[in-house]
Amino acid sequence: MPKGEIGWRRVTAEGERVQVYARRVGGEWRFFVRSRRYERWIEQAEPPLEDWLKLLDAVQRRVTRRLFEPQEIERIRRTIIERFPDAVV
Repeated sequence: MPKGEIGWRRVTAEGERVQVYARRVGGEWRFFVRSRRYERWIEQAEPPLEDWLKLLDAVQRRVTRRLFEPQEIERIRRTIIERFPDAVV
């Protein structure tokens, strides 16, 4: 996985295991999903809150290693609050 990408696995509501990765493109984060290893990545137009929280956690860990700027944490938090007003971040 390239340096600007963050990936993880999760289980969908239907019980299917999927791979997810997020990539920062031009100041915004794009999420991609696939269910099996050799399938094509499909861009998610509206990623769920769970994916945004995983991304926030991963970026926080990478900030301490100086792989991301500290301002990126606040950008992601603002995006989460805009998309999910009821979420506690």
